[in-house]
Amino acid sequence: MGVEQTYMIDSVIHNGLIVTADPSFRIIENGGIGICDGKIVSLWKTDHEQPLPQAHEIFDAQGGIIMPGLINAHTHLPMSIFRGLSDDLPLHEWLHEHIFPAEAAFISPQSVELGARLSCAELLLNGVTTCCDGYFLADNVAQAVIDSGIRAVVGQGVVDFPAPGVADPSQNVSSAVSFTRRWKNKNSLLQPSIFCHAPYTCSAETLKAAKKAADRHDLLFQIHVCETRAEVIQCKKDHGCSPVQYLHQLGLLNCKTLLVHAVWLDEDDIQIIADCASSIAHCPESNMKLASGIAPVEDFLCAGITVGLGTDGCASNNDLDLLAELDVAAKLHKIRQMDPTALNAATAVKMVTLEGAKALGLAQSIGSLEPGKCADVVIVDTLQPHLKPLFHPESHLVYTAKGSDVRHVMVDGKWVVRDGKLLTLDLPSLLENVNRLAETIAERNGLAKCC
Repeated sequence: MGVEQTYMIDSVIHNGLIVTADPSFRIIENGGIGICDGKIVSLWKTDHEQPLPQAHEIFDAQGGIIMPGLINAHTHLPMSIFRGLSDDLPLHEWLHEHIFPAEAAFISPQSVELGARLSCAELLLNGVTTCCDGYFLADNVAQAVIDSGIRAVVGQGVVDFPAPGVADPSQNVSSAVSFTRRWKNKNSLLQPSIFCHAPYTCSAETLKAAKKAADRHDLLFQIHVCETRAEVIQCKKDHGCSPVQYLHQLGLLNCKTLLVHAVWLDEDDIQIIADCASSIAHCPESNMKLASGIAPVEDFLCAGITVGLGTDGCASNNDLDLLAELDVAAKLHKIRQMDPTALNAATAVKMVTLEGAKALGLAQSIGSLEPGKCADVVIVDTLQPHLKPLFHPESHLVYTAKGSDVRHVMVDGKWVVRDGKLLTLDLPSLLENVNRLAETIAERNGLAKCC
């Protein structure tokens, strides 16, 4: 069946298997998508007897899977410059004895922008069209995001000790507010945010001030919470309750709060989060690598909590391949539950599409392929031996496909990756600059020369 047309469409993508990821998880065989002014205007099942709509561009998906752009619910974009620097360590030792000292030595506006550009390149090439970031020197992260063409929520980091760009901790919240004022409504692809690192690195006064500022400016508030068992034990010793209960008592939990990791939660914690309509960013590979534990995601879902999937930063993962993360997440929770039906493929795909969008407060504009939503579109190349035969596309996306199978990526109606090539950044020059910085980091840390 064709599609009615009263105006010229910018782009038509056709000859693909569309996974809409809409609330009914509709799948359209031999599907077509019409795009105009950065928005999806129509979806249809192609009738070979009817001509395609007139458009400035007719794009043949060559039988690939056409899906919404992936949404990475938690990243630290600049930390790609520390990829593989310190592995196989517990979180506290990794963070305090290796990462914090490395940041003190090498984090600058230039290195933050360079690392963020590297991460944006990796994300786009792997089919991620939206990421939620939290780090310091967020102005430089924001500039890298805009230059790359990715959609992002960018959070200015807040901690109660001197941090990059904020030498005086008493200015931590005011600096975050200044960042959000500079960037709010400046670019349609970028949403500013406030990111308090954790309950154990921010005082109660800082946490309350940061959340009050985020709510006042209608921003997403991000915070790491309950990542390790030691964190929970220490919080109960210091405050007489769990970290989730502590944040709740401070008034930090509402529908604009994103809780990251949330590994060590009990039934009371889960009910509090559900009642407050806060969301969770689940980062299974990072949690596994740091031996932090396994978040009870099935319990979150049963309680009605919105759960997105994140990679965390490259220093603790060590890549930004969200399709690979999907595979790990689905299998990990089957083994945790000892139930092969746990976290099925469709549910997992929703975590990186519509549910991920809900977690970031962006579900009205992204997360599914539906008329009226932004044209953030990914085409996965299925003309590969490991992707044939194809019976259930959601199964392939979770258990078979990798980021390297992504062939084309569109953000807001504009191609940013075509035929596996990044169009928005000078990748050879970027990699050369990263290698130059890596040699300096290696020399300072007594490591072999990088290549």
